[in-house]
Amino acid sequence: MSAELNAHRTTAAAPTASHADAPSHGFLLPVVGGAAFAHLLNDLIQAMLPSIFPLLKSSFALSFGQIGVIALVYQITASLLQPWIGMYTDRHPKPYLLPSGMVMTLIGIGLIAMADSYTMLLVAAAVVGVGSATFHPEASRVARLASGGRFGTAQSTFQVGGNTGSAIGPLLAAVIVIPHGQQAAAWFMVAAVVAIVVLLRLTAWVRRHGQAKARSLASARGEGLERRQVIQAVAVICVLLFAKFVYIASFTNYFTFYLIQHFGLSVQHSQMFLFLFLFLGAVAAGTFFGGPVGDRIGRKAVIWVSFLGVAPFALALPYASLFWTGVLAFVIGLVMSSAFSAMVVYAQEAVPGRVGMVSGLMFGLMFGIGGLGAAGLGELADAKGIVWVYGLTSFLPLLGLATAFLPDTRRPRARPV
Repeated sequence: MSAELNAHRTTAAAPTASHADAPSHGFLLPVVGGAAFAHLLNDLIQAMLPSIFPLLKSSFALSFGQIGVIALVYQITASLLQPWIGMYTDRHPKPYLLPSGMVMTLIGIGLIAMADSYTMLLVAAAVVGVGSATFHPEASRVARLASGGRFGTAQSTFQVGGNTGSAIGPLLAAVIVIPHGQQAAAWFMVAAVVAIVVLLRLTAWVRRHGQAKARSLASARGEGLERRQVIQAVAVICVLLFAKFVYIASFTNYFTFYLIQHFGLSVQHSQMFLFLFLFLGAVAAGTFFGGPVGDRIGRKAVIWVSFLGVAPFALALPYASLFWTGVLAFVIGLVMSSAFSAMVVYAQEAVPGRVGMVSGLMFGLMFGIGGLGAAGLGELADAKGIVWVYGLTSFLPLLGLATAFLPDTRRPRARPV
């Protein structure tokens, strides 16, 4: 009861967006860690689908165009539904939506394992996409509720889970599915079941401790940005997301081809460089530290450093030797990966009371821009060559100059009681 009274006094005394969001408890590592672990399992499963495209292509005699349609169906359901789900649950919290969404993912994996036609593969991809669309905005909300006011740290921890899953998923697919065939994809249902158990426990915590807070956040408006400033902030964030995720897509989809063509590496050696970029750079350090640093120095400062700090390394990459290409790839992954959690928390602060909608929009844009960017870069690589593409994308971090137009949302914040 005293905690509730303290929370009420904090909210009444400080009506700003930051104060309105600050809970009365400290940083709840078991809850935030549970959300991050569920994110790992979710993104591990999501990463499995594109990893088995070569197997599906040969098994069903598909063209590259048909493979692209499978990816498109998944991207559309995973990206476009997220903001709408987040917007609805901002107004009507649904604690059991999290495990329900993972049940959809479980069904989608089963359909992938049993599919005997191209149409069934499309249905399976859509169902898996729906599960992902449900998961991200709601799990991000849970992490924020348990943050104790350390919103950037919670978001970074949540993101590290997802990025780790994205790095592990292809490795597990290579070990489990590729050698044993399409039906072996059913083993990933084990990960979905474990995730459902974790999400049921998180849902129970929300119902016991977090639902009142979730409703107060949904009704809070505080002192967010004015409408004109919100539009300006959203436009700038879209530019920054475009620069970040198109540049990241050039690595995740085409870095191995660049290394093979530019340096004559084998497929195995090029994969080692890609793992260096994805795991050591983007997962182990950059993603995690971006949030806590943002809690201390502000989101805009982290965004500035993330983009302009990486620009010299990006511009040097097309002209580097093989050794320095590996070094630069690590530094680029380390520095640029810090931006996303800072952008998510910045957007949540800019539009208080819309945590689900903002989270869904940000994750949806991440999926959508990444998918469209990969397709566009592929077309350019066919027309101009992969080395030319890397020369072009090296200028993308300079779009970080748009950060100058982000309105300031940083205000003094009361420490949680």
